[in-house]
Amino acid sequence: MDAVKSLKQLFGGSLRQFGMLFVLVGLAIFFHLMTGGLVVTPTNLMNLLNGNSYILVLAIGMVMVIVIGHIDLSVGSVAAFVGIVVAIAMRDWGIPWWVAVLLGLVIGAICGAWQGFWVAYVGIPGFIVTLAGYMFFRGANQFVGKSLTVAVPKDFQFLGNGYLPEWGPNTGMNNSTLLLGLVAILALSWAQLRQRAALAKVNAAVPPFGVTIARIVLMAVVVGWLTWMFGTGRPGTSFPVPGLILGLLVILYSFVTQRTVTGRHIYAVGGNRLAAELSGVNTKRTYFLVMLNMSVLSAFAGIMFVGRSTASGPFDGVGWELDAIAAVFIGGAAVSGGVGTVIGSIIGGLVMAVLNNGLQLMSVGSDWTQMIKGLVLLVAVAVDVWQKSQGRPSVSGLLFRGKGAKSVTPTEADLVEESLSKADGAH
Repeated sequence: MDAVKSLKQLFGGSLRQFGMLFVLVGLAIFFHLMTGGLVVTPTNLMNLLNGNSYILVLAIGMVMVIVIGHIDLSVGSVAAFVGIVVAIAMRDWGIPWWVAVLLGLVIGAICGAWQGFWVAYVGIPGFIVTLAGYMFFRGANQFVGKSLTVAVPKDFQFLGNGYLPEWGPNTGMNNSTLLLGLVAILALSWAQLRQRAALAKVNAAVPPFGVTIARIVLMAVVVGWLTWMFGTGRPGTSFPVPGLILGLLVILYSFVTQRTVTGRHIYAVGGNRLAAELSGVNTKRTYFLVMLNMSVLSAFAGIMFVGRSTASGPFDGVGWELDAIAAVFIGGAAVSGGVGTVIGSIIGGLVMAVLNNGLQLMSVGSDWTQMIKGLVLLVAVAVDVWQKSQGRPSVSGLLFRGKGAKSVTPTEADLVEESLSKADGAH
């Protein structure tokens, strides 16, 4: 019993909160053994990250769309449309790659503003609006590109298939990856100590200092192992650039959803729109911004994919929306909205990526792979629904909440109280 209690303290609460994380680790170990050691290798980990980073970028935006109670079916088509425009712009206009990236993001924002207008200000459900967008932007991709494949320059390919550069003395591994790993360990350690100090400041329950140290050591071991794996691969490789982009986006959007007024409004609108409106939240603007943001991230995902595939074509983006939606729901989001986290969605996406990769390495056909992935999605959501029906927390919807961080999903009482305090302040 003492051992179980210690583990609960170490992981910040009920071990069930980390269900999908344990599933991810378990899948990796299982497929590694079943394939004779082909899964957990530097080369395969790099391929996993490079080959799935664009889907994980989509999952970051999709979780916010689903939290507000909508769904976006157009993400793959928007990505394909932006990809072909960017490729043609570089080929025919001769613009630098970084200007092409900015152009792609602007086009993504325009697509998102168009769809956001119909959802937020006309009141058409996101499912219908983005279904129309799915068809329109797919056709636009084929119209602009004339259903042809357009190659992109080598400099642009760095965004989807590049690696951190080598520099400095010979340390036996890539120095850029080594530095990145050390920075990550220091940042995570500082975050744990800062969180402990914040709990003590408000007289909240503070875990024993030994538990905090154990967490820091555990995270340092995991990050150190990943640093070694990515930094000691074949010559010319290191931590992938798409992985770095993904990591920065995860940090940015985790902060936005958990620590900003905009993020609080997203969860408020998804949890109870009427209560959010009564508290003064501009629900139309929230819908508009979330849909716009989704298309910007779709554009970014399309740019990364074109860089990896070295060309843009008429079949880019097919089925991406389904993979992104599956990642979000496996990561603990609720179909009814109001629940979901960026970290949980990334873990859900990685579960699907490892499952797909492991089955491919085992030479399982695409027919069985699709059926297994469908069952995994169904079981993951069913377990969450069962947990909630029993009056228990969601298995993965509460991921990482038990570390002492305050829940970011406001209740009706929170919203009304916030509204009243604003009114008092105005007087």
